Order: sequence, then C-alpha cells, then structure tokens
Amino acid sequence: MVGNRRPSKQMLALLGALSAMPHEWRHGYDIMKETGLLSGTLYPLLMRMTDQGLVEAEWREPALPGRPARHAYRLTAAGLALARATAGEQPLSGFKEVPV
Repeated sequence: MVGNRRPSKQMLALLGALSAMPHEWRHGYDIMKETGLLSGTLYPLLMRMTDQGLVEAEWREPALPGRPARHAYRLTAAGLALARATAGEQPLSGFKEVPV
C-alpha cells in the first residue's frame, strides 16, 4: 500500500486515467497519450503501483498475428479507492496542463 506520502502529480494523473474506466485493461501507450507522461516516468510508476497493490498487470496476446504480446494495466480495488480519495487533488482528466 501507499505510505503516508501525498501522491505525486504523475501518480494522480495515472490514477485519473485508469479510474475513468476502472475495469478496462489499458495499454501503456494509450495511457501515455492520455496523460502526457513519458515512458521513463509511466512504466516505473506502473511497476511501483503494481508492487504496492494499486495496479494489476498482465500480458495480453496480440489482436493481430505477428504483433508482440503487450502488458495491460488496470486498477485494483485499493487503487480505485485511492483514486476516489485523491480525486479532488487534481482533475481526473490527466496530467496535461493547459497554458493560461
């Protein structure tokens, strides 16, 4: 589980993206496009959140022959609870900021 630390902006963005469709499996590339997080930020964060029991990951077989298998991610019940608890800290739409 997550300690007493406040979740980072990146974690809040990821929680927001995954909580929009909590029961759907999502691929990292789709999450990157939605949140604006770079792969060097997203994948280590997904691994940490998986270790903390907030996200579950599994290998998904390719939809088209010749394509590689890919990891897919979704929130666990604990992850969804954290997403709901922190929903007011940042909009659930993602990490991208709109210039003022």
